[in-house]
Amino acid sequence: MTTYIISVPGTFTGELGHGTRTELARALRPVDPHGTHIGDEEDLDALTVNDDGTFTVRLRIDAADRLGAEREARRLAESALSAAGLDESSAPLGPTVVTGIDSDS
Repeated sequence: MTTYIISVPGTFTGELGHGTRTELARALRPVDPHGTHIGDEEDLDALTVNDDGTFTVRLRIDAADRLGAEREARRLAESALSAAGLDESSAPLGPTVVTGIDSDS
């Protein structure tokens, strides 16, 4: 298994309340990339929200290959958004991107 850091971009189509943002951050905590060698050296917050409503979710994924990691990252991002009360219409996601590979984990 290899540890991948996967970025999943998206856009909030409405206002993101403080409670929703807190719940989303809580749902992402188990796959926060800070626990990797890469995350110790880089600024890899699990959730970054920009002023224009765009956001990036960064996830630590253990998988056998890149495609499996990207699929799992998308599934986990969708699950975290759902746990925060958001769906595909209120927070559509863009394509996943491998941000890093941590082979020292």
